[in-house]
Amino acid sequence: MEDLEQKLASLEALLFVHGEPVPNRKIESVLGVDAAAGEILIAEMKRRLEDEGRGVQLIAGGGKVQLVTKPAFNGILEHFVREELSEDLTPASLEALSIVAYLGPVSRAKIEYLRGVNSLVILRSLMIRGLIERIPDPEHPAVFLYQPTFDFLKQLGLQNKEDLPDFANFKNLVTSFEAKVAGGAAAETSATEPQT
Repeated sequence: MEDLEQKLASLEALLFVHGEPVPNRKIESVLGVDAAAGEILIAEMKRRLEDEGRGVQLIAGGGKVQLVTKPAFNGILEHFVREELSEDLTPASLEALSIVAYLGPVSRAKIEYLRGVNSLVILRSLMIRGLIERIPDPEHPAVFLYQPTFDFLKQLGLQNKEDLPDFANFKNLVTSFEAKVAGGAAAETSATEPQT
């Protein structure tokens, strides 16, 4: 297969950024390969990760693929999680928590768009702490949405998230920001379209 190394690097990046199991069809679509080539890429990445003494491995099954840590590292990861949970929330965690609290249910893609960085580790940490929870997106079966937990609201002494400070103002601010971005993208697209 042409440019195997490039495709393998692309697959690794895709699996890393997505964090959740990725359907084989999605991999094939994103990487622009057919099902047979997709299987070759998955098998080769799995082999390399096992052979190269890496900290992650690839699991595949049920038409989905995911990068996960190897069981040999469970001890160090448990220690890391315990230490993480004993510390105060970082500014980055508070930022992600605020977005989920005010906008939830919200997709990880939208959280990362607003924050400008990959948020998978922070979201997992917030879930482990019981501050946010993940629910299936009714419109997209392979996507999850994040929302604040009842316990989080209870700790703040709130009945529901609409009782958060300046809730309406924050929602309006985000809505106007998204409208402005969408308007800018539409204007940019129309400016680049050929005139007839």
